[in-house]
Amino acid sequence: MDHGDRELIRELYPSLIRIAGVAGGVAFDPDDLVQEALVRTLSKRGLSDLDYPLAYLRRVIVNIASNQRRSHARQLRAESRLGDQVEVLPSYPADIGAILDLPPRQRAILYLVEVEGVPYAEAARELGMTTVAARQLAARARRKARLNLEVAGG
Repeated sequence: MDHGDRELIRELYPSLIRIAGVAGGVAFDPDDLVQEALVRTLSKRGLSDLDYPLAYLRRVIVNIASNQRRSHARQLRAESRLGDQVEVLPSYPADIGAILDLPPRQRAILYLVEVEGVPYAEAARELGMTTVAARQLAARARRKARLNLEVAGG
């Protein structure tokens, strides 16, 4: 890793750790997601070789979180069939829980658009989808979060 990549990592790390925290939810450590994304990326090319390293790394983080969530769900289903103790995740207030129950891509789009203030077109590029698909994903995420809140509240 060259000096330019080290500087880029220092510069991008705060934003990467935030998206990793959102995409990974409570089940996955944000630092682990960021490190995995960096390892995967740097094993192929330098960060300074990328046109948009922040967007690229955000996309890698969301993809890793999505894959890990699917693997974790399969593992929990297998353990429940075997009668093993199922892991109990910590409980959170309903409003946070409603968001944490969303899949990583839905959490990521809401985070980028609502928290970071990223325009839909840019968020769509970062997550590898069209602007229309990003708007639809955000709308579904909002509906699902609202539904989760209603269920939790009554």
